[in-house]
Amino acid sequence: MKFKVKLPARINVLGNPSDAVEGEHQTISAAINMYGEAVCEEAEALTFEILDKPTDEGGATISRFEVFADSDLEYGDEFDLFKAAVNILLKHSPEFREVYGQHVPKMSFYSEIPRRSGLGGSTVLLLLALVSLVRFYKLNPLKHNLYMLGELSQRAEEKELDITCGYADRYVPLFGDIAYIDYRGKLFHKPVFEEPLATYEKLGRFVDHFPLVLVYTGVEHDSGNVHGRMRKLYLEERLRFAGDYDNAPPLVRIMKQVGDTAWKGKIALLEADWERFGTLMNENHRLVDEMMRYCGFAAGAGEADNRMIRAGLDAGALGAKLTGAGEGGSVFVLTLPGQEQEMAGFLKDKLKEYGYQNGRVYIPSIDAQGLVILDEEP
Repeated sequence: MKFKVKLPARINVLGNPSDAVEGEHQTISAAINMYGEAVCEEAEALTFEILDKPTDEGGATISRFEVFADSDLEYGDEFDLFKAAVNILLKHSPEFREVYGQHVPKMSFYSEIPRRSGLGGSTVLLLLALVSLVRFYKLNPLKHNLYMLGELSQRAEEKELDITCGYADRYVPLFGDIAYIDYRGKLFHKPVFEEPLATYEKLGRFVDHFPLVLVYTGVEHDSGNVHGRMRKLYLEERLRFAGDYDNAPPLVRIMKQVGDTAWKGKIALLEADWERFGTLMNENHRLVDEMMRYCGFAAGAGEADNRMIRAGLDAGALGAKLTGAGEGGSVFVLTLPGQEQEMAGFLKDKLKEYGYQNGRVYIPSIDAQGLVILDEEP
């Protein structure tokens, strides 16, 4: 058995970070044409490889982990995301526990998603491992469905690796498309099946063209550290919340307003009202910047993020905001359809002017499919 698993990156378009990190509201999020992949085949020992190129381009191994094991894997190195996939399945899947160790896979991973870019790249790697394990061991697809894998990947990062995170990053690469996602009931990150699954409504068939330009600043960030601080304060304030958002504590009030940009944005998206959509993006970013300053981040959403957002708006963008946790990573701007190339060229020049030598500019397209599995031999 040999097969390839492929997953796209994600951007959070509106409503983030109310995806049950801080808040339990809704987002508009999208899968974009930037990918991670894994090739999985039988091996003598459980093996994880990180490659410098896709395997079909003759990728060379950068680093490798190999172990003869049929129990929990110990953390402490660059392979922790992959180990967490194994360990969370051992905890949650009796079927996996029965077959694990009887035969084992080698999984070779490659990703074109920049590291710590705010595009969900770390989660894509973990999801690649989870999907590969389910396919390799032929686990029951009803018990190990895409919703379950999304939930387990969140628990793997939060419970196994102590990374504060929500749910959008986990659902979007699996399901794909541009989607309206509802997270009601998921604020407290209860065990799987003790809270609702997210509701994932695909909107791509209503959107002819989504005129975005994506900017990776080249400044790496740690989303877990950012959200760790904000989530702690949010939950403390949530205990004082009496149900009246007008008189709610600051973070509870702000995150309700952040989430509201998503349901309002859904209406604008369906009507292709790009000016209204852009206004909501600006409002979402303003609120996140305010929230981060309130939580002690002196530069708010981050110097690089705010600089590039201001540059895009000064150049005539309809809207601009961050897509990850801030403090670096990526932002994107909304233009009128047909103006993406001109905006991309302008923003490339701005990256150079500001000295962000590792920055990149993309004109993304929506990946409607999400997860793809390809058999490479009979």
